[in-house]
Amino acid sequence: MSYLAHIQECNAFDSQRFRPFMIDGKQAGWIRPEMALRLSAFRENFSVEDDQVRLSPALATPEARTEVVGNAMQALARQGAIPQLRAEMYPVMTDWGQAELLQVDRAGVHALGVLAVGVHLNGFVGRGDDMKLWIARRARDKAVAPGKLDHLVAGGQPAGLGLTENLVKECAEEADMPPMLARKAHPVGAIRYLFENEQGLRNDLIFCYDLECPPDFTPRPADGEVEAFELWPVAKVQETVLNSRDFKFNVPLVLIDFMIRHGHITPENEPDYLALVRGLRGSYAISSENSNFQAAR
Repeated sequence: MSYLAHIQECNAFDSQRFRPFMIDGKQAGWIRPEMALRLSAFRENFSVEDDQVRLSPALATPEARTEVVGNAMQALARQGAIPQLRAEMYPVMTDWGQAELLQVDRAGVHALGVLAVGVHLNGFVGRGDDMKLWIARRARDKAVAPGKLDHLVAGGQPAGLGLTENLVKECAEEADMPPMLARKAHPVGAIRYLFENEQGLRNDLIFCYDLECPPDFTPRPADGEVEAFELWPVAKVQETVLNSRDFKFNVPLVLIDFMIRHGHITPENEPDYLALVRGLRGSYAISSENSNFQAAR
């Protein structure tokens, strides 16, 4: 295993295996042909063509699109084509900061290949070689990556909440962290990747946060999503990322970014340093000129 291998695995995406998902003349996602075939059953609202899937232009407002897409997702969930609905709505937009085109239940995000935003928090104690990081063990009954290692706090970004508001909420729910402490977390960057999974496409944007935790703070599992927390020396974190897949698939990317920023991975000790820096920003990006996905390689 290598640091770079984690990044490459999270960018295993072949656009030839998908069709662009178009909304209001803009590309908002990627859809597999088999999912496009299922959506063709809703022909009044979805136009399925050989080279794209279009949501009807007659749906002129986010509210109208949300209702129509929601009805389709309910039907697909009943068919077993997507997971059961989560009653958690995600905003659909061509890129962060762009207009919200509609909202979709979290269960349908990968099937449509739309942008999914998350917040990940690195909680650390100390500096330099004495630095330690809080590491979570995910609950064994989690739907995604059960029992895997994780950050101190991480979660998806639902509609209707600001990033900081969501991070504070997740900190309280997952780690029993007081809001006053959670609000001291600093935004330090973002990570992007596109890769296929069994449900479709993970088109993910992660906003990364750092929090220097006071020595007297000990996180406590609060909502059942985390089994336990441990405080690991940074060297153990590096070794585990480098030599295993013990962390949830996307966590190594955020940890690699953290270790670069804090000087634990340097141009002198890591031959793939430049490839890591480039790869963490995503092998693919969204063009601001036409809002279509373009290869950035």
